[in-house]
Amino acid sequence: MGAAAGNINLTAKDSLGILRSFFLDEKQIYPLVTFRIVFGALMCLGTLRFMYNGWVDELYIKPDYFFKFHGFEWVEVLSPGWMYCLHYIIAAAAFFIMLGFLYRISTVVFFLSFSYVELIDATNYLNHYYLVVLLSFLLIFMPAHSFFSIDAKLFPKIEIIKIPAWCINVIIFQFCIVYFYAGCAKLNPDWLFRAMPLSIWLPEHKDMFLIGSLLEHQSIAFLFSWMGAIYDLTIWIFLLWNKTRPFAYVAVVVFHVLTASLFNIGMFPVIMIFGTLIFFSENWHKRFYPGKGVGLMEKSVNGLNRIPLFFLIGYMMFQLLFPWRFLFYPGNVLWHEQGYRFSWRVMLVEKSGTGLFYIEDLDTRKKGEVEISKYLTDYQKKQMLIQPDFILQFANMVAKDYKERLGIDNIRITGDVFVALNKRTATRLIDPDMDLLKKDNTFSNKEWILPMKKDG
Repeated sequence: MGAAAGNINLTAKDSLGILRSFFLDEKQIYPLVTFRIVFGALMCLGTLRFMYNGWVDELYIKPDYFFKFHGFEWVEVLSPGWMYCLHYIIAAAAFFIMLGFLYRISTVVFFLSFSYVELIDATNYLNHYYLVVLLSFLLIFMPAHSFFSIDAKLFPKIEIIKIPAWCINVIIFQFCIVYFYAGCAKLNPDWLFRAMPLSIWLPEHKDMFLIGSLLEHQSIAFLFSWMGAIYDLTIWIFLLWNKTRPFAYVAVVVFHVLTASLFNIGMFPVIMIFGTLIFFSENWHKRFYPGKGVGLMEKSVNGLNRIPLFFLIGYMMFQLLFPWRFLFYPGNVLWHEQGYRFSWRVMLVEKSGTGLFYIEDLDTRKKGEVEISKYLTDYQKKQMLIQPDFILQFANMVAKDYKERLGIDNIRITGDVFVALNKRTATRLIDPDMDLLKKDNTFSNKEWILPMKKDG
């Protein structure tokens, strides 16, 4: 009993030591400064690119209706002029973050304005947008401007070299979460045993220089699928280990350059390539700041004076547990998509949907077909037809329009929607006889979603 108790105490002591090391030990600020500069530069360039490509018009000005995340129905689109102004604000705030100028204000402004834009229309959700929101939120609480910044030049008293370890470790943790859960999501039969959806996507690049002819072979799709799963599940481990980090980073660059070449996934590869530089040691980053920090080694930010320990632990627990919420819903998450978003499910599905919606005036018994293109852009229509919560929102959009425009209130709306998942035969997604207006868009299981046919 005594020996056993001793082992338990030792384990508890070791655990506390690990926690203290993770949160309270001091590290030199260099990796965080590099991350601040890289993050600000990428976000500034990414926002300017977004405007240059006309996506503000396409996604926020052209549509008349917008889909909402549950709980954020109050977020409304601004006028065209203000939408452009908001994007210029995002770009300017990111530029100031890069320079470390008015850092606290800039990070708060960037986080709020970027989050606001992403909440306007849920059909625009992308994993790397979610990652940007999380990283910008974390940066608010970190003294990333306390070295090699305009703020440090203007206010020398804030200049420091040593910071609490959590300032760097929590960002590393966030990147580990992205990779690990992206790998876990790939452990499904479609990805591993059908090489889907890569079997669909890779042959589209048969004209690619050097490797194009290889991409037509099914065996290459299987190879890419399995290697992709192994990469996501393990790369973060090799990035954490000093001895393997240089080789792992080469793999990061090769992997993300290849995915960027093959697939249209926006800024995600660039964010991962430059963001994971934070895994490198303080001495590795220090080389970028020669002659800096002399006389500052004794100055530091003590412990957790800028953020409570319980909040950090709560944030990390949320990131660990939230992606598993799909387990509370029956069926295949790739089909019903309940618990799909915010779970780092990257490049897992090729879905297409077709559907007809019918509206019936219950007073006159007149019935007609809803003209979807009257309400949605082509992109919104594509997203709506494959995601049940958007189908429900669409029905309520139509009902609201009929009430406001024609004064017709007592109506019934049904939808007959067929979805093809990863090259399966298209099958019905929802009950075609169900009145969509009688269903609530909540986090509870949507029992009106039909199960995916096993032979479908």
